[in-house]
Amino acid sequence: VDPDQAALPSPEQVMQALRGVIDPELGSDIVDLGMARGAQIDEDGRVTVTVALTTAGCPLRAQIQKDVKTRVASLPGVTAVKIDWTEMTAEQRSAAMGKARWNAREKSPANAVPPTCKVICVASGKGGVGKSSVSVNLAAALALRGLHVGLLDADIWGFSVPRMVGVEGRLQAKRGEKKIVPHPLPMGSAGGRLEVVSMGLLVDDEEEALMWRGLMLNRAVQHFLEDVAWSEDLDYLLIDMPPGTGDVQMGLARMLPRAEMLIVTTPALAAQKVAARAATMARKTYLRVCGVVENMSSFAAPNGEHFAVFGEGGGHALAVDLGAPLLATIPIEAAVSAGGDTGTPVVLGEGPAADAFRELARRIVEEAVPPVDMAGCSARILSAFDDALKAHDQGEQPAEPSTPSVAPVSLRR
Repeated sequence: VDPDQAALPSPEQVMQALRGVIDPELGSDIVDLGMARGAQIDEDGRVTVTVALTTAGCPLRAQIQKDVKTRVASLPGVTAVKIDWTEMTAEQRSAAMGKARWNAREKSPANAVPPTCKVICVASGKGGVGKSSVSVNLAAALALRGLHVGLLDADIWGFSVPRMVGVEGRLQAKRGEKKIVPHPLPMGSAGGRLEVVSMGLLVDDEEEALMWRGLMLNRAVQHFLEDVAWSEDLDYLLIDMPPGTGDVQMGLARMLPRAEMLIVTTPALAAQKVAARAATMARKTYLRVCGVVENMSSFAAPNGEHFAVFGEGGGHALAVDLGAPLLATIPIEAAVSAGGDTGTPVVLGEGPAADAFRELARRIVEEAVPPVDMAGCSARILSAFDDALKAHDQGEQPAEPSTPSVAPVSLRR
């Protein structure tokens, strides 16, 4: 979208986008905590956001700055983002910490995804572009770097992730809790692992047809976010989205306001135009588009000659149109399909596609969606103010943070 032609966002829209910026250690968004004080929008599209930190020297400032700028810059019409920093007073700091304590103590979390986890939705406007292949291989590549990665197959009708990662058997419940335990899958020698959840691990037959409508689809996805015992040290959660821009996509945007969207397309112009719809939906629901992946970009013959089987330029054109980086071009290679059929992602081996997926993981970690640096100070501040607030509770012992008690609901009819 040309910034000169796009309507400028309102201050309310900017503040809504900032609800996707989460203080990693307090677990609440900066609007709810009172850290985001306001937004000013100039006629040329420059946006100035005032942010009050709990303490001026907080090491998480760089993380918050990056998240604020990427979220606000994704709004149509925004040409630049500036942050005016200020520091909370003791009273404001106490109120923010009290709010964080209240959220943890009195409110059931909207989902079980850890606040420090980066959520990436792998999406496109149509099927057949290789979203699942990208999701699986990117998740495996991130895990090979020693990261802990959740892989959620949100394509309820067309689940394929279990076969592509080589896992089978029904998911089990956590003993003593009404929580689903993800299927664990150690990955590489650096200590990385995958945690896999899919409807394919809840049905008896891989070929079983699920003839569900919107409400049931949304409820299934909600189960996967609320009632799964995701590890607290999860670095990334990758969500393999169903094609299109329907109920599941809108439901996920509502439940995961801090998610990032990775758009997958093929080089064909038609695929690029359809993929743009997924990006439009993301921005209308205030999700940031973190980048574009062009899949099936070309075929490399043994003699080194390249053939653009599905055309060329679609990924680059989409990235330019969206104002997002083209993070990877994945070549056509028979090993990608073969790896998906045998449960051995191609990124575990060697070859052009494996190299491209490893480079995509590097760019995700280092540029597009870096993991949260936990060497911050918010936890220490929270602990100190928690002790101070306890001293003012007149001897009343605060309740332990509540765990939502959710009656088990069958995902099958």
